[in-house]
Amino acid sequence: MRPATAAAVAATSVLGVGAAAVAAGRYASDAALGAPSPRPFPADRRLTVHAVAAGQVTLTRSFSALRPGTYGLTGRDVHAVVGPVIEQPPGDPAVSADTVVRRLERVTLGNLKPGTRVRLTPELHRGDPLAALGLAYKEVEVPGELGALPAWFVPGARDTWVITVHGLGTTRDHPLNLTGFLHDQQFPVLDLAYRGDPGAPRSPDGLAHLGESEWRDLDAAVRYAVRYGAERVILHGWSSGASMALHAAVNSALRDRISGLVLDSPVLDWRTTLRALASARGVPSALLPLAVRAAQGQTGLHGARLLDTSVPTALHVPTLVLHGPDDALAPWQQSRELAARRPDLVTLHPVPRAPHAAMWNADPAGYEEALRRFLTPLM
Repeated sequence: MRPATAAAVAATSVLGVGAAAVAAGRYASDAALGAPSPRPFPADRRLTVHAVAAGQVTLTRSFSALRPGTYGLTGRDVHAVVGPVIEQPPGDPAVSADTVVRRLERVTLGNLKPGTRVRLTPELHRGDPLAALGLAYKEVEVPGELGALPAWFVPGARDTWVITVHGLGTTRDHPLNLTGFLHDQQFPVLDLAYRGDPGAPRSPDGLAHLGESEWRDLDAAVRYAVRYGAERVILHGWSSGASMALHAAVNSALRDRISGLVLDSPVLDWRTTLRALASARGVPSALLPLAVRAAQGQTGLHGARLLDTSVPTALHVPTLVLHGPDDALAPWQQSRELAARRPDLVTLHPVPRAPHAAMWNADPAGYEEALRRFLTPLM
C-alpha cells in the first residue's frame, strides 16, 4: 500500500472510531437521561410473586425484597402496597430460602397473582389526591417558560404553602406519600408536574437535566403560589427535585418568600448520578465516561458538583436533609458535607437501609416526626 493510501485509511479509521465514540456516548447519555426506561434503578431488581394469601404476598428473596418499611409494588397493569416483612414460623410452607413474605396492605390496580413480575417503588399511591387519599383538591395549571405545568392543589388553612416536587424515576404520585401528613398540619400543598412529565411540556432536547434547567419550573410554581395567596413557601423535593429546590432557593427572584427546604436524597453531583443511571439502564461500564461527556454536550450540564458552586454559601433558609448511606444514585456523603459546611442552617436526618428517594418508605414514623419538628417553627 502506498504511503498516501495508508495515511488515508488510517485517518478514516480514526474518524470512524471517533464517530463511533460520539454515537456510543450519545446512546449512553440518552439511556440515562431520556424517557423513563423499563429497566429498574440500582437495587430495584425485578421480583416474582410466588404466592398471594390473605394479608400477605410471597416474593423472590433479595436485598430489595427485605427492605424495611412500606412500598408500592408495581408491574405491568398491577399496583399494590406492601408493608414490613412477616417472619414465618419454622415449618411453615411459605418459608423458603429463595422467598420472603411481606404484609400485603392493599391491591390498588389489577390482579396480583403468582408469576407476576414486579418491583418495589417508593410510590404508594396511584391517581389524584381525592382518589388516593380522599382529599379535596383542584387541578391547576402553573404558567411555565415552556408552557402550562399541571399541578394538584390541596387547600389548607395556613398562609405558608408547601410545594412538592418529585425526582428521578417517579411522578407527582410520589409526593402523595406526604400529602396527607402535610394536610393534617394545615399546609396548603401544591404538587407539581414539570417539564418531561405526563401532561407537561417536553424539554427542548427531550432529556432530563437533573435539576439544572427544571428548577425554573419550580420557580414558576413559587410565583403561582405567591400570586394566589401564599405569604411564604417551603420547597420539599426528592432526588433531582431536591436539587431543583436548592437552585430555586438561591436563584429565584422570589427567594425571599422561600422560608425552608426539605431535601430527600438530593442529587448534588450530577456526574455520579448520571453514571449510576446509565449503568442501571444497561450501559456497559466502558461507555460511562463517554456518557458523561455526551451529556455535557447535549444538555449543557455544568462540570461542577452543586457543593463546588456558590449554592452552599448562598443558602439562606433552614434546610432539612433526609438521606441514607445505602443510596446507590446520590451518595449521601455529599449530604453530610453540605450539613458540615452549613451547620447554622442544615439539619441532616440519616435513614439507614433506604434506597434512593425512599427515606419515608423505610421509616414513615421517624420521617414524619423529623419533618414535624422542622416545620413547626416555620408554620
